[in-house]
Amino acid sequence: MNFEVVVTCAVTGAGDTVGRHPGVPVTPGQIADAAVEAARAGAAIVHIHVRDPETGKGSREIGLFREAVEWIRASDTDVVINLTSGMGGDWTPSPDDPAMPGPGTDMVGPAERLAHVAALRPEICSIDCGTMNFGNGDEIYISTPACLRAMAECVGDWGVKPELEVFELGHIRFARQMIAEGLIREPPMFQICLGIPWGADQSVDTMKAMKDELPPGAVWAGFGISRMQMPMAAAAVAMGGHVRVGLEDNLYLERGVLATNAQLVERVVGIIERMGARAVSPAEAREKLGLRGH
Repeated sequence: MNFEVVVTCAVTGAGDTVGRHPGVPVTPGQIADAAVEAARAGAAIVHIHVRDPETGKGSREIGLFREAVEWIRASDTDVVINLTSGMGGDWTPSPDDPAMPGPGTDMVGPAERLAHVAALRPEICSIDCGTMNFGNGDEIYISTPACLRAMAECVGDWGVKPELEVFELGHIRFARQMIAEGLIREPPMFQICLGIPWGADQSVDTMKAMKDELPPGAVWAGFGISRMQMPMAAAAVAMGGHVRVGLEDNLYLERGVLATNAQLVERVVGIIERMGARAVSPAEAREKLGLRGH
């Protein structure tokens, strides 16, 4: 059981959710406002993607990240900023020639995936620790061992804490290898990501199996998607972990009722408190996670 819980809010993501929920943040201003509202509701960390304001689709444009981060930092609301580095690994084979990229492909190398992190130096950035089928179409998310090692080395040099996002046991195995090679500074920080097709399923048994494979001393959080967001949050707390909620992973407060990021944070803080624990402040989170300067 974890009695001092770090709550992360993933406020928008890059998925095709804008048409399903009018409140999904799209512009840098909307993303920053959602992050500040989540922080005021009890989130110690906000996980940030950005979107093209014209199309609503996920983007890796440095200027959009810069706007969102600067507005959050100017808000006088203390919160730890965690920027995604997951954009730039999407591959969809061409229907005419599977050896060639098709529509939706966005493949770049480590330096380009981390360009916004290099420019903005957040306290945390996520690193997706492996390749997987993503969804029910033809899309593959690709992160090769060489790419991941290069990314880990870069963020380590910059003093940015990598959040090691793991979607299956093989991802944990490779993350442990990077730790053994000295590419990840202590304590390692893991995010157990459950329910995304076709990674690990979202169940208590799966979360425990993945948690049990983490290296000694690791700090970890876990999340589920859609209706399993809150059950998986409760399971993570009961097993000694931290939690993540937000519109990136789930659009609903309850059946038929669309949520805001702040409402999802308030809901999970209530669950944490009813379990006899508490959500910690950003300052406490920095100490627990061994962030820059702590």
